[in-house]
Amino acid sequence: MRRLTKPSWLPVDPYIALLVTTVGLAALLPARGVAATGVGWASSVAIGLLFFLYGTRLSTREATQGLSHWRLHLTVVLSTFAVFPLLGLAARGLVPYVLTPQLYTGLLYLCVLPSTIQSSIAFTSIARGNVPAAICAGTYSSLLGMVGTPALAALLMHSSGAGFSAHGLLDIAAQLLAPFLAGQLLRRWIGGFVARHKKVLGLVDRGSILLVVYTAFSEGMVRGIWHQVTAVRLLALLGVEAVLLAVALSLTAFTSRRLGFGRGDRIAIVFCGSKKSLANGLPMASVLFGGQAGLMILPLMLFHQMQLMVCAVIAKRWSNDGHADGEGSLPEGPSPADTGSAPGGAAPARPVPA
Repeated sequence: MRRLTKPSWLPVDPYIALLVTTVGLAALLPARGVAATGVGWASSVAIGLLFFLYGTRLSTREATQGLSHWRLHLTVVLSTFAVFPLLGLAARGLVPYVLTPQLYTGLLYLCVLPSTIQSSIAFTSIARGNVPAAICAGTYSSLLGMVGTPALAALLMHSSGAGFSAHGLLDIAAQLLAPFLAGQLLRRWIGGFVARHKKVLGLVDRGSILLVVYTAFSEGMVRGIWHQVTAVRLLALLGVEAVLLAVALSLTAFTSRRLGFGRGDRIAIVFCGSKKSLANGLPMASVLFGGQAGLMILPLMLFHQMQLMVCAVIAKRWSNDGHADGEGSLPEGPSPADTGSAPGGAAPARPVPA
């Protein structure tokens, strides 16, 4: 019998597998009582450490140098913090027929998150796009997300009746923004150490996020919120997110072409303007939603894996187009083949999740 193997074009991120395993652990062995209190404190410390390390890694000089390409960065910011939230608000009409109110809140939260950095850079590089622009665009989006994401969440979720309180802004300032600014202030003295040990500290990053996920899903199990989600609702959520991603990819490709950007810039805009950050989203959700965070981050986890799979296919296709005719042609938007099937060939390099 012929052995079945995973298609080369379908990159299943190992980190997503770890996240799913963590969710399973929380379902089987949720933290209770004193253990839950200890895990909660550890999670808060991990979140502060995570954003402190983010601050130590950000090069202010590099970020400043990229400001000359302001049209590209403005296009990415508008896609991330204007178009996505509007699409999220439009999805309100799907409640309660397609999405439950809780899943919709998670979807709306997904729409106000900043873009990724690492995976956007990886896909832009694979597709032979403007990598320096992708680095700066992802950085600016993450910086703006430190304030913009909780502000938009407070505004949109409160107005949509999702039960979100602006009081969470104070928690964001204390647990996320303050450690980030401390990292920036100390970067002059410890930036070199962080750069030399980035592999080890990368494990700290991922371990911190896994702890956040365990804490959120564990508390959700204790509260019994998972009884609100059925397999049919999850399939419906996947369908809605597939449409959301397809619209974002199409709009960024179409808009960047109409604005007259070159091929390399258009590639950076598509990948930076259509993706959402798991690394920023999970800790923020833990701070903003507390015991309800488990259900709120479910749409983000599903969307993250979906965007990696779809963007890997698109990046590989555009890379082949670039090799074939030099400059290459960037399509107006993703074709059905981009989201359903893929061309043959070697597998793209596995991106680092963000």
